[in-house]
Amino acid sequence: MPSTETRRSEPLQEPLKALLGGNTAKAMSEHLGLRTVGDLLHHYPRRYAERGELTRLSELPLDEHVTVVARIHDARVHKFNHGRGQRLEVTLTDGSGRLQLVFFGRSVHYHQRQLLPGKRGLFAGKVGVFNRKLQLSHPDYKLLDEESDEQTVARFAGAVLPLYPACKQLSSWNIEQSVGTVLDALEATAWQGLADPLPEPLRAQRGLVPLAEALEKIHRPSGRTDIAEARSRLKWDEAFVLQVALARRRAKETELPAVPRRPAAGGLLDAFDARLPFTLTDGQHEVSREIFADLATVHPMHRLLQGEVGSGKTLVALRAMLATVDAGGQAAMLAPTEVLAQQHHRSITEMMGELAEGGMLGGAEQGTKVVLLTGSMGTAARRRALLDLTTGEAGIVVGTHALIEDKVGFHDLGLVVVDEQHRFGVEQRDALRSKGGHAQGEKRTPHLLVMTATPIPRTVAMTVFGDLETSVLDQLPAGRSPIATHVVPVRDKPHFLARAWERVREEAEAGHQTYVVCPRIGDDEDAGGKAGGRRRAADEEEPGGSAEDEGADSEEKRPPLAVLDVAEQLASGPLAGLRVAALHGRMQPEAKDEVMRRFAAGEVDVLVATTVIEVGVNVPNATGMVVMDADRFGVSQLHQLRGRVGRGTAPGLCLLVTDMPQESPARTRLEAVAATLDGFELSRIDLEQRREGDVLGQAQSGVRSSLRMLAVIDDEEIIAAARDEATALVAADPELADHPELRTALDALLDEEREEYLDKG
Repeated sequence: MPSTETRRSEPLQEPLKALLGGNTAKAMSEHLGLRTVGDLLHHYPRRYAERGELTRLSELPLDEHVTVVARIHDARVHKFNHGRGQRLEVTLTDGSGRLQLVFFGRSVHYHQRQLLPGKRGLFAGKVGVFNRKLQLSHPDYKLLDEESDEQTVARFAGAVLPLYPACKQLSSWNIEQSVGTVLDALEATAWQGLADPLPEPLRAQRGLVPLAEALEKIHRPSGRTDIAEARSRLKWDEAFVLQVALARRRAKETELPAVPRRPAAGGLLDAFDARLPFTLTDGQHEVSREIFADLATVHPMHRLLQGEVGSGKTLVALRAMLATVDAGGQAAMLAPTEVLAQQHHRSITEMMGELAEGGMLGGAEQGTKVVLLTGSMGTAARRRALLDLTTGEAGIVVGTHALIEDKVGFHDLGLVVVDEQHRFGVEQRDALRSKGGHAQGEKRTPHLLVMTATPIPRTVAMTVFGDLETSVLDQLPAGRSPIATHVVPVRDKPHFLARAWERVREEAEAGHQTYVVCPRIGDDEDAGGKAGGRRRAADEEEPGGSAEDEGADSEEKRPPLAVLDVAEQLASGPLAGLRVAALHGRMQPEAKDEVMRRFAAGEVDVLVATTVIEVGVNVPNATGMVVMDADRFGVSQLHQLRGRVGRGTAPGLCLLVTDMPQESPARTRLEAVAATLDGFELSRIDLEQRREGDVLGQAQSGVRSSLRMLAVIDDEEIIAAARDEATALVAADPELADHPELRTALDALLDEEREEYLDKG
């Protein structure tokens, strides 16, 4: 006999094929990813049309499937190919613009008889352009005519008409009819067994309608009031269920045991602070206090450290690692690429000096050993590093995914620092934390500090990282120089590129250095751009190599520029005589390290590289950056790249080269980057342009977006209120024993894979 919870969840878990025709259910599954009743009822209308409210044809998006409500202005048949071919051109109007429909072939005269001037109808298809006119080619349509469809006209006359996100195989009204069939079936059983995730007291306090009423009103509204009520309720569903999941994660985290790590007076941390040649910023002091307070507790720290590019996050993280070593533990820093791991290892050992040579001749008495562990290290070096970790001789290790391997063991791992955490899957982060030791027979969880140099709006932090406490560094160290950013539009003004190379030469003549960034490597990559194309360079060591696809435009164009080609062209052309070197992720680690060492030492004038230099690279003498095919990168990625310059006393210059037209979305993105250095403002722009995607981390969880109604930028009040309500509810009822409907909704909305994502944090 099914359990109460299973029975309650059945209405929304029912397969669509049980209520709809097999062909329709198959099309919905294959083309829209809708498989259950719940999937379909949460496929909300994109917008609504009203009688007398004509769609503004002048605002139609190109290359998207749309549904419009408009009136036929005229319909004419034209012959071509010496009379052997014919096409029907129909012009629609709504008072703001015009849209042309075109039909070819044997069906021309049939459509001509249907599409008479003066008639109003629904028209669906993909928007294209021909002869500078907006056009739908062979669209689906449904005329709003009393004689042919009285029901549609009656409803259209007095109510709003839902228009759904559609596809070629399923028009908006096909989806509307299917939704109607499902709603009728549920109403016939009085929505029996429907689980409402929001507790009744919360609904009453917030003035929210029941779930069944919300679903009915969002799909069959009688007016704008119905839509507003439904949207308010459904936003709360998404926010509250997600925040309950995150609150449960936070509660579980506080129950885990950890070893308190308090820095020792006169120990390694104090010795390090005494040798710093500068004073910490107020922000660094404040964030360090938050971290040290967490480290001193008997439960593991679970903190996100975010901040502007160049705000000193690595220094703050290093001080936390030194405090852990002071307390007898070890610290591990996980970096996404070998170049970044090597850079961190180099900068940490340089900052620590003799303090990083513990146990070595000339090392400081309070010192410890800092080791590097990457996948491509030589056998002897790797064996030494593993031995140092196991014996505890090495207090700090910096490494890549190699740290996660089973054979890597620690004497007493007390702190895990994850740099650029968005590059890692949660399983990888969890695997490293699992290497914590045991005390008195009890497993001890290491403290966790995750860092990101991509500023995150508060609402996203509450939603994506709601299981983490958040620290923000938004104050740059004194002495940092401004960075001027300019777009170089080679399509409109090709001579600007020549001037860009002149500026690079001027920087070199002034004793400074420049990065030139390209989207791909070249060499053995497919000439058609398969390895590069609209993706970032395929640096093999970079997890999640697709990074910021959301920034790229859908327009097909030439293959992206490649590092190896550009480096050769510059060295023999506009930058002849300068010292030009190339860097990318497919080079051997020794070769990459040697190139970066030479660049850091000022022995290279121009470094042509992929995004392998995106984070962590710190060369104060580098003042210039030229980003080739800048439109192929996203907003946040460009902000990260730009942060590599202006790190010294000389002003920085960043040139964004693009061949995209001025009116394109790509150019708009680039102009936004050029207009501000505020990473938090750019992160909002980035999020708006990406349409949010799956804020739970689609790349990591591998499932469809869970947020269909909630907008993490616009709905801050709802998210904050839902977080407070969820925290209170979970504190009172951690297992949701008194809220079976909420537990059921949690299981339905957060499937097993997503639950695993949240549980692993």
